[in-house]
Amino acid sequence: PAHIFFNMYALFQVGPQVERMTGRLRFFLLYMLSGIAGVVLSYWMSPAPSVGASGAIFGLIGALAVFLYRHRKMLGRVGRNLLTNVAMVILLNLLISFMPNIDLWGHFGGLAAGCALMYLAGPHMVPERDAYTGMIAVRDAQPLRRRGWMYLLAGLLLAILALLRAVV
Repeated sequence: PAHIFFNMYALFQVGPQVERMTGRLRFFLLYMLSGIAGVVLSYWMSPAPSVGASGAIFGLIGALAVFLYRHRKMLGRVGRNLLTNVAMVILLNLLISFMPNIDLWGHFGGLAAGCALMYLAGPHMVPERDAYTGMIAVRDAQPLRRRGWMYLLAGLLLAILALLRAVV
């Protein structure tokens, strides 16, 4: 019960931030593929069943860390402070993952997938000066329509890994 409560709290805290940064579709893909990656890695590495949303939530936390790291110069001190806080949350949660009945491999698989997906296909915000107004705005230099195929590729890779494990 406590684990479920902490998962719900983490999703409540991190989910809206990641969704605002990535948009609804990217958020959905990050969440689902991180969760699937957690289950697949757990399936490969552990005889215990993997249940729950922990891998997906770890994926969102990893995605948030990569976004903050990638944009640390643009976000300044506030972004660096947030990145430090997120890194501490990741470290503490990975330590908790070693407790009995907690799926370390599911957590690690979700975290790795979230980090990789955000790095490869997440938004890359760049400042740009408007030619008419002179105001600075940010735009996504890596829009989903140009990088969406990476989510499909990740999904296919996870499906192949799961099928390989089922056959072996």
